Amino acid sequence: MAGFHTKTFAVYDDYMTPASAWQAIAQFIPKNKTIWEPFVGDGTSGEIIEAIVDGEVIHEDIDFFENDMGEIIISNPPFAKKKEVFTRLKELGKPFIMICPSPMLITKYFRELFCEDESPIQIIIPRKRIQFIKMIDGVSDPEQKKKCNFDCYYYCWKMDLPRDIVWLK
Repeated sequence: MAGFHTKTFAVYDDYMTPASAWQAIAQFIPKNKTIWEPFVGDGTSGEIIEAIVDGEVIHEDIDFFENDMGEIIISNPPFAKKKEVFTRLKELGKPFIMICPSPMLITKYFRELFCEDESPIQIIIPRKRIQFIKMIDGVSDPEQKKKCNFDCYYYCWKMDLPRDIVWLK
């Protein structure tokens, strides 16, 4: 993953999750819990998840680091703030599903947060790369080539998946 830091993520950390990414894991998203999708983005992610669970999804433009809502947290967080987001998730102690780049699994901070935890991290591996929708100043980038050049996993904690590693078909 050499050169990953040179991409435009630090400048444009607004990559929206396509509906297909949430629909792919619909069977793993609990239908009887209040879900908090804390990173609003363009607003569609919360709507998509709400349609999947047919239940309550909190999706408000509030500070994730200052609030505590819902029973389960499901999101595609800003990749530039992964360390801070996962530190906060661990503090909250709630089950979560987060979409993040696959190399995060071996970072020092992630290891320190979850390596010795009594609830192991579980991973859902997509069948193919998630093609995020790049936004610039709140508008979909018409120049986007629809080709994501890195893999992401769904990082799950306290979700009681059937296996620790789930490969989507």
